Amino acid sequence: MEKIDASALDYRSLNEALREAGDCCRVTGCLGQRFIAAGMGGRKIVLDGIPGNALGAYLNGAEIEVNGNAQDAVGDTMNAGRIVVRGSIGDTAGYAMRGGEIYVQGNAGYRAGIHMKAYQDKQPVMVIGGRAGSFLGEYQAGGLIIVLGLHEDGKPIVGNFPCTGMHGGRMFLRTAPGRISFPRQVTASPASQEDLEEIRPYLARYCELFGCGLAKLLDAEFTVVTPDSKNPYKQMYVQN
Repeated sequence: MEKIDASALDYRSLNEALREAGDCCRVTGCLGQRFIAAGMGGRKIVLDGIPGNALGAYLNGAEIEVNGNAQDAVGDTMNAGRIVVRGSIGDTAGYAMRGGEIYVQGNAGYRAGIHMKAYQDKQPVMVIGGRAGSFLGEYQAGGLIIVLGLHEDGKPIVGNFPCTGMHGGRMFLRTAPGRISFPRQVTASPASQEDLEEIRPYLARYCELFGCGLAKLLDAEFTVVTPDSKNPYKQMYVQN
C-alpha cells in the first residue's frame, strides 16, 4: 500500500498526490483538507486523521475509509463507491447522493441525506450507527437512510423535523413508532419482517465493518418511514 504524508500538503497538493498514486494508498497526517478524492473511482484510500469538508464529493466508484471523524458534506453528490467513517461526521452528509454507500460508526450532524435521490439502477444507502441531527432526510427523493441509535449520550435517535419534504425513498430508524414526531406528508409504521429483509445486507455490512452483532441490531423495534404524497410541497406551503 502506497503511503502519502499529508501533514504539509494543502488540499490541491494532496489530491494531486492521490491521482498519481496506485490503486491502494494510505494517507497519514490528514488535517482538514477539503475535497479529498473528489470524483475518483477505481481505487481504495485509507485516511488517518480528520478530513475536511466534501470528502468523496462526486465519488465515482472509489472506496474511502476514515480512521477518525469527518467534517461536513461527506459524499456530496456521490455517484458510486463506498465511504466508511470510523467516527462521527458533520452536517449534510450524503447531500444529493444518487448512488453508493456511506457507513458511519458514530453520529451524524444536521441535514444528513438531504435531497438524496435514486438514479436509474443506482440506489444510495447511508447507515448511521449513532444518532442523527435535525432535518434528517429533508427532501429525500430516493434511496435508503438507516439510523441505528447505538449511542449513549441520552439524546433521541434523531433531532427535530426529520423527513421534511420527503417524497421518495425509505428511512429506517431503530426505535419504536410513536417516539418521533414526523410531518404529515409521511407515514411512519412498525417495520415488517419483509422490510427488515430489505436492509439486512446493509446491517450485516455495518456489523462486519465495525465489529458488532447482527442479532443485537435486529433485537429491537424499527420504524420505517415512507412518503404518502407525490406533492409534499403543496402540503407544506399551500393552505387548504
